[in-house]
Amino acid sequence: MTWTDQVGNLLKQYTSAGAAAQPAPDVHAHFDEVAQAAPLSSIAEGLSAAFKSDKTPAFGEMLTTLFNNSSGDQKAGMVNHLLSSVSPDMLKQVLSGTGLAGLAGMLGAGNTQLTPEQAQQLSPEAVQQLAAHAEKANPSVIDSISNFYAQHTTLVKTLGGAALTVALAKVAERQRQA
Repeated sequence: MTWTDQVGNLLKQYTSAGAAAQPAPDVHAHFDEVAQAAPLSSIAEGLSAAFKSDKTPAFGEMLTTLFNNSSGDQKAGMVNHLLSSVSPDMLKQVLSGTGLAGLAGMLGAGNTQLTPEQAQQLSPEAVQQLAAHAEKANPSVIDSISNFYAQHTTLVKTLGGAALTVALAKVAERQRQA
């Protein structure tokens, strides 16, 4: 039995035009079912759609939510994805901005990766600013972050019903096209 056989009927309710207008009361449970059955690439594509949607908060705001609910390892992983998505020159420019001085201090001497302990010290505002700069400099960072969080689906549920609904609608759309 394929994953689409397992969750195909569930996904049908996310293909209608009104599905994205109002999250289903059981969207969290539906997301769990789909996340357990679908390949990571499908979940990542759904997350990318949620990060880019006009029905959800801005990318930086959503990452702040994820950051606030993440473990030290997850925080470091996410911030390191953001850092690796911008060129060294852009990184210098970004780090010279207000609110990111603490991050600049952590990345001294050519180091471009944070440890989990360092990531725990970052403020949510710094993460939001870094995410906004990274998105502007390299829009494909959204896909990279989506691939990262596709592996942490329990954490993704902290984004709320609207984001999960958009993600499930995208998974349903791809499943229907296949």
